[in-house]
Amino acid sequence: MMRQYELVDRVRKYNPNTDEDLLNQAYVYAMKAHGEQKRASGDPYFSHPLEVAAILTDLKLDDSTIVAALLHDTIEDTDATRTDIDRIFGPDIGHLVEGLTKLKKLELVSREAKQAENLRKLLLAIAEDVRVLLVKLADRLHNMRTLGYMPAEKRKRIAEETIDIYAPLAARMGMHEMRSELEDLSFRVLHPDAFQVISARLDQVAAKNSDLIAEIEQQLTAKLAGRGIEASVTGRRKHAYSVWRKMERKALGFEQLSDIYGFRAIVATVADCYAALGVVHTTWPLVPGRFKDYVSTPKQNDYRSIHTTVIGPRNQRVELQIRTHEMDEIAEYGIAAHALYKDDLGSPSETLVRESNAYAWLRRTIELLAVGSNPEEFLEHTKLELFHDQVFCFSPKGKLIALPRNATPIDFAYAVHTDIGNRAVGCKVNGKIAPLITELHNGDEVEILTARGPNALPMAWESVVATGKARAAIRRANRAAVRAQYAELGHRIVERLCQRAKREYSDEKLNGALPRLARASIEDVFASVGRSELKASDVVRAMYPDYKEERATAVPKPEKGWFGLKTGKAVKFKVPGVGDDAIPIRGINSDLPVRFAPNGGAVPGDRIVGIMTPGEGITIYPIQSPALVEFEEMPERWLDVRWDVDVDESNPQRFPARIAVQSVNEPGSLAQVAQVIADNDGNIDNLKMSRSSPDFSDLVIDLEVYDLKHLTAIISQLRAKPIVAKADRVVG
Repeated sequence: MMRQYELVDRVRKYNPNTDEDLLNQAYVYAMKAHGEQKRASGDPYFSHPLEVAAILTDLKLDDSTIVAALLHDTIEDTDATRTDIDRIFGPDIGHLVEGLTKLKKLELVSREAKQAENLRKLLLAIAEDVRVLLVKLADRLHNMRTLGYMPAEKRKRIAEETIDIYAPLAARMGMHEMRSELEDLSFRVLHPDAFQVISARLDQVAAKNSDLIAEIEQQLTAKLAGRGIEASVTGRRKHAYSVWRKMERKALGFEQLSDIYGFRAIVATVADCYAALGVVHTTWPLVPGRFKDYVSTPKQNDYRSIHTTVIGPRNQRVELQIRTHEMDEIAEYGIAAHALYKDDLGSPSETLVRESNAYAWLRRTIELLAVGSNPEEFLEHTKLELFHDQVFCFSPKGKLIALPRNATPIDFAYAVHTDIGNRAVGCKVNGKIAPLITELHNGDEVEILTARGPNALPMAWESVVATGKARAAIRRANRAAVRAQYAELGHRIVERLCQRAKREYSDEKLNGALPRLARASIEDVFASVGRSELKASDVVRAMYPDYKEERATAVPKPEKGWFGLKTGKAVKFKVPGVGDDAIPIRGINSDLPVRFAPNGGAVPGDRIVGIMTPGEGITIYPIQSPALVEFEEMPERWLDVRWDVDVDESNPQRFPARIAVQSVNEPGSLAQVAQVIADNDGNIDNLKMSRSSPDFSDLVIDLEVYDLKHLTAIISQLRAKPIVAKADRVVG
């Protein structure tokens, strides 16, 4: 275990002005606070915060961050409080330690929800002070190094969290060395057999090619020196996890990998980077498609380097990175490479907002993620946003947009602005019309075509987008659209009830009744009515206390094939769907939450009734549907509805119906049935076929038709076919 003076010496090497008394005080306080606590390994618990502090001294961080590392578990695992830390070490350090403390006594039902809420708290603390992130990553790194002492199930859970969240977070902050170690440590736990096999193969290749690596280093150095470019060239073996991930992503065997080794040339200036590139490309052939210039176009995490692959000595592929010393430091240490301990630069976070695109991105992302998501969605969106493989696309005006791999123009639209995404109806990729689900590639120019007003978003968008921002925005828009549908339905129900009760409806009247309804707004009232969470009669009674509801029960009228309403002692029958106050139904693509009877549907021309289902809106049934019998004793769920279908010759709307066909069992009979439907412009949505006897087959076909006349024509032509014994409509 590191001694007190050793820690002070490590800090003094890079910061001669360190506050030794503060470091000593924190060392002693943390050691006493943790007392006799032990780790799973049996080591004193204090050894852990001490090792975390040691990792941070390698990153050359300021005194407050080192002290926070020593104290980071005191509030969570000892009797120390935030008040104690503030009093002894000051509020700045107290704030850092508080940001690293997990939430206690979370009243959440799932482990994922608890994980998400702790992550949310951590990210919000990081947004306020970047040093929280640096301590947390060092904390996770030491925990991963000592993970072998944990139970197997806990090891796996911690490794999954590390590879899903903390390794990508380190990558997003440009801390590639830490990311690589976190990935390899997680890989060892999650896929031990693969880790052992790949590590063994890498060791074999290293032993076999040790002289080749030295030869490539010498030749590259000599070639560059011959052109007056002083460069430090080193070869390095790729990490096991990155090799495995490439094999998985590209479905390659180990023998097919040609870039197990990478070489790095460190030069003095940006001009030397491009001069070195010229030397390399004029000496050895370039491998097509393997050149990337992150110097002129840096990554979002501030990474800058030139990447190229050439056919080098002994016809071996040489993957080369060319960068300056400053670029190399940022590539290895990311945001920690900024001199956080220097005086007169403002707070570390303010400095990084000015100097680091990575940290500025993180703060913007956290602001987006922190609003309006439940814990599980927050965790999902965070994982999406931290995914570090990127493509770079351009707007028509030249704005660079960085997106994850597999991103689509929908992601691009939301990256530009949420309103652009919500109004997107099409796109052009590199000047050509393309589907909105097209996968984008580096260098693509993307133009988003938008509607003038808000656009109904397809539910499928949520499953195809690659960014958390897009997914969250789509969910919000769809929730708002569904809520608007329920509110519109509730509005119509309340207005029509007022009409039948001969009472005047007004927003002012309802607004005054909100306290009695325990709702915050008129829209909340209507949405509750639309979802069947609040009865329309209760709303009218809240506006008019003297209103008395007529209790009604639904009764069948079998001989007429429809249902009536019984009020009081007299029986009064009416044909549903024809009253002036009936709610108009336009179909499923309307402003109301509408669906059709699941076993047979309904089509224009049918007399229809609506049944309210809590949380699902209106289900439309034909009046002759036998399924309506089960709602006979629930009159409060019945709605008077009517068709209100616009005739659009260019894009007519289809409606669901079901038919049952009995056909002769002979070759081609199914084709003939399908041909009749196709010839009549019907659309088969689903088909079930069974054998009723050796000579006949029974078909149940779900169709989409325009109206009752269209359906009747299809049934008539099916009956006229010699191979059809029976054809009838099914009403469920």
